[in-house]
Amino acid sequence: MAVVTEEPKAGFRLGMLIYDTRYRSITIQIVVLMLVMLGVAWLIDNLLSNLAALGRGIDFGFLWNRAGYDINQTLVEYTNDSTHARATLVGLLNTLLIAFLGCIAATVVGVIAGVLRLSNNWVIARLMTVYVEIFRNIPLLLWILMIYTIFTEAFPAPNAFRGDTPAASMVMFDTVAFTNRYTAIPWPMFDRSLGWLPLGPLWLNLDLAAIVAALVGGFLLNRFILRRATRIQEATGDRPTTWWQCTLALFGPIFLVLLALGTHLDSPSLQGFNFTGGLQVSNSLVALWLALTLYTAAFIAEIVRAGINAISRGQSEAAFALGLRPGRTMNLIILPQALRVIIPPLISQYLNLTKNSSLAIAVGYMDLRGTLGGITLNQTGRGLEAMMLLMLIYLIVSLLISSAMNVYNNSVKLKER
Repeated sequence: MAVVTEEPKAGFRLGMLIYDTRYRSITIQIVVLMLVMLGVAWLIDNLLSNLAALGRGIDFGFLWNRAGYDINQTLVEYTNDSTHARATLVGLLNTLLIAFLGCIAATVVGVIAGVLRLSNNWVIARLMTVYVEIFRNIPLLLWILMIYTIFTEAFPAPNAFRGDTPAASMVMFDTVAFTNRYTAIPWPMFDRSLGWLPLGPLWLNLDLAAIVAALVGGFLLNRFILRRATRIQEATGDRPTTWWQCTLALFGPIFLVLLALGTHLDSPSLQGFNFTGGLQVSNSLVALWLALTLYTAAFIAEIVRAGINAISRGQSEAAFALGLRPGRTMNLIILPQALRVIIPPLISQYLNLTKNSSLAIAVGYMDLRGTLGGITLNQTGRGLEAMMLLMLIYLIVSLLISSAMNVYNNSVKLKER
């Protein structure tokens, strides 16, 4: 009886890195990566050598020098005696503010416009089509300049509100004044304010922190109530009434916090030739916000329309057969399924809006581009360092937005087994 013996396995040879298909792709990728890294290293070395020859090394010490310029709208304390680092922080917060407000408003307007574009009403559908085509085919910078021009040219000066028979009057129960320099609006004040808490170079507003905590707590409590009602419904077939519990959960905590802080509205009033009290929102901020909102919403509307069209028509027909109205069908059946198609391109629009906010310098809104990439760069002459910091900050902000939206995208996508 013959004994079959296995042939000894061949050992690893260097030639296998090229001729063996199991290793060839890895070898090519490693070689390409090394070449790219060598190219980047050569570029960096060449840059540093040229800067050294000019007697200019990379130095970020300018950030701690006196800025020496004013910023018209700030979210934290700032004077012209503050450092360039402080001015950069103010610009970053202004950028985050306009990005946050723009993303929320653009989402609301875009969803409404996208749904209305599919309306059976011919007039409404055509009007939404005109809006989308006009706004997305004209450069954003032109919209910013046009809206800012309307605010500065069409609205009266603050002194036009003076006298017994003023040429201009306040609106919304005499609480809001539109002027050619700013918009004066009421602002909440607290009789029993909690003050500020120092956190290194920043200060935390404890009143705002308490309000945010109440809102988050109410939202989490509302989710708990709804999930509990769903569990009861799945177990018994009967869903308990939750509308009053959800209302208390959402509005009860914030109402109690505002009541404890002694909240009241401080309305603007004309004193001399200017308004005092309330909050004065610069026209540059309002114009930039409106332009970013309407421009980005036009793209979001197309994304929403495409997402809705991706859902089978049979879903709507089945809902109508069960007696659901069109509005309930859209909210409960179509849009939740369309989110899986809408969210990925929506992330790109949020990123575009955040980066497009750098056009704020065109209307004098001091964002990150206007502070670090504008006045600070011109005063210090540190163009390379300023641009590197500017790119790094925008990269980090964009990655944070993308990461947060991807987490939400993972929560709504189909879970395969």
